[in-house]
Amino acid sequence: MSTVIDTLERAQLRRVPRFDAGDRVRVHFQVIEGTRRRTQVFEGVVIKRQGHGVRETFTVRKQSFGVGVERTFPVHSPKIEKIEVAARGDVRRAKLYYLRDRVGKAARVRERRYVGPEEVVEAGLLHDPVAQLEAEAAASDGAVDVVGDTQDEVVGEPEVVEAPDAPAAEAAGEAPAAEAAPAGEAPADADADKA
Repeated sequence: MSTVIDTLERAQLRRVPRFDAGDRVRVHFQVIEGTRRRTQVFEGVVIKRQGHGVRETFTVRKQSFGVGVERTFPVHSPKIEKIEVAARGDVRRAKLYYLRDRVGKAARVRERRYVGPEEVVEAGLLHDPVAQLEAEAAASDGAVDVVGDTQDEVVGEPEVVEAPDAPAAEAAGEAPAAEAAPAGEAPADADADKA
């Protein structure tokens, strides 16, 4: 496959929690009704997960008023706000089509006891190009901030305090900074006052 297509597809991959067939999930996705947008939650058992990359999909099945309802979602769709794993299923198959023939208690999937701590997945892109460029720029030696200074220039610069302008200082009645007497010596005006 072309590298251009690979890079375009990789930019669209999203972070999703790890889940397999048999797991009970809650899918929060956006529904557009006219001009309004709202989030709808579809909770059920994952009966299959197929494909890979951007084209990967998963099918969720639930019982709604005694009728089986299945819905297929693209894993990396921008319309999916988040996927929550409610429970881990204890199954030994990749596709659970046999659940379609079952009704009531027989349609349930046994839950796994303890599978370890759940990982927290933040919503967003898997390979965010903007964040990646910012991280690379900050890590490089020649990193430049908004002003255009490198890290060495910002850290290495001593703080400079500017002296007031000489004409403005004289007008205010102060001695200019260049004419100030060195430490340990009396000013010339002080000798004149004593005589």
